[in-house]
Amino acid sequence: MNTFGHLFKVTTFGESHGPALGVVIDGCPPGIPLHESDIQPFMDRRRPGQGPTTTPRNEPDLVDILSGVFEGRTTGMPIAILIRSTGAMSRDYEALRSAVRPGHADQTYQKKYGIRDHRGGGRSSGRETAARVAAGAVAMKCLGIKGMRIRSRITEIHGISDPALFDAEILKAKERGDSVGGCLEVIADGCPPGLGDPVFGKLDAAIAAAMMGIGAVKGVEIGEGFASARMYGSEWNDPLFRSGPATNHAGGILGGISNGEPIYLRLAIKPTPSVSIPQETVDIDGNEMALEIKGRHDPCIVPRAQVVAECMLALVLIDALLMRDRFSSFP
Repeated sequence: MNTFGHLFKVTTFGESHGPALGVVIDGCPPGIPLHESDIQPFMDRRRPGQGPTTTPRNEPDLVDILSGVFEGRTTGMPIAILIRSTGAMSRDYEALRSAVRPGHADQTYQKKYGIRDHRGGGRSSGRETAARVAAGAVAMKCLGIKGMRIRSRITEIHGISDPALFDAEILKAKERGDSVGGCLEVIADGCPPGLGDPVFGKLDAAIAAAMMGIGAVKGVEIGEGFASARMYGSEWNDPLFRSGPATNHAGGILGGISNGEPIYLRLAIKPTPSVSIPQETVDIDGNEMALEIKGRHDPCIVPRAQVVAECMLALVLIDALLMRDRFSSFP
C-alpha cells in the first residue's frame, strides 16, 4: 500500500535514513507547466532544521524531476521526482536496534514483517511525507489551473489557542525533553460541485482516509464534525437560497459529493513519540527495559504537518476531479 489514488496515482519510496526518497506520479494530465521551482516552496515548508521548534536534522530536500516533463510541461507520462537525503546520523539510533520505542510503529512493523529499520523508523518515519509533499505540489499546480486553492492554519497547540503562545508552548515541552501535539484546520476554496461518488466513493471518506494516512494524525472532522452530535437538525442543515447555502455546516460535502462550497476539515495531531524523558518499554524479544531516546526529533510536528495535510487534500481533490471529468463527454 505505497500507492495512493485512482487516476492520479502516486507511489512513494524511500526510508528515513536511506540515500533518498521519491515519488512516481502516473496520470498527471499533459500540458501542465511544471518546474522544480513549483515544487520546492512546498518542500521548504516541510523540511526540518528551520528553527528551535523543529528537529535540528538539516535536510535541504531539493527536488529533482527525472521524467514526465519536456520543455517545461508535463507530457502525460509518469513523473519521477527524487529527494536526496544528506543529513542522516544513523549512529544515533544504534541503541534502538533491539528496543521498541513507545508510541512508534516499531513493534507493529516487527510483528508484521519480522524485520524493521531501526534508523529513525524507516518507512514509518515522518520523513516519508517529503515524497507526498512533492506529489501534492504537482497536484496543487493542476488544481490551481482550475481555480482551486488550499490553505491551512494551526488552531491549537497542546490546548493553547492563542497563536502568539504556540512557540512558547512548544519550547517549554522541548526544554523538559517532552513533546506536544495540536490541531490544524485545512480549507479548499474554489472546489467545484460534483466531486466524489455515491456510497463507497464518497469524497469525505476519501479525505478522511488520506488524512488518517498521515502518521501523526489521530482524528479528522469534516464540516461541524463532532459538534454535529450536539446540534438540532434544524441548526445543522444549511438553508438554501438562489445565491447558495447560507451556512456551511456540511463542510462543502453532502452525500459524499462536493456542493461547490469551501471544503473544510480539522485534524488532531498527536505529540511526537520520540521524547528524551526515560520511558518503560520492552525489547524485540519482549524483555522489559528502560529507554532514553537520543537523536534529533521534533518537539511538535504540527507546524511541519500543515503542508503535508494540504498536499494530501490536493491529491484527493485532483483524483476526484479527474474521476468526475470522465463523464464530461457524455450528454
